[in-house]
Amino acid sequence: MDEEMVRERDARAYEAVHDAADFTELKRRYKNFVVPWTIAFMAWYLAYVACNNWARGFMSYKVVGHVNVALIFGLLQFVSTFVIAALYGRFANRKLDPLAHGLNAKYKRERRR
Repeated sequence: MDEEMVRERDARAYEAVHDAADFTELKRRYKNFVVPWTIAFMAWYLAYVACNNWARGFMSYKVVGHVNVALIFGLLQFVSTFVIAALYGRFANRKLDPLAHGLNAKYKRERRR
């Protein structure tokens, strides 16, 4: 099989997947999860940075011993990152992967044609 025929076959396979309703649904589901969680995380992060710059009295308030609000907020940044990652993994396994597996199978079928 010459290289041009392989390119045409691959292009047809990609177009078939791209035109599938499942692909549109996959993109919609992905965006509906990622965009709100990205905005929420960025707002939380910017609030942390803003408080460190302009609310020093609040952030330096000692909670227990030498542990202050700034340290707790900083650690919560890590916690929130891992929580969002875990939520995304669970979401992807339940809502994205079934569609992606179907699209992958469709791609492989189209490539064999």
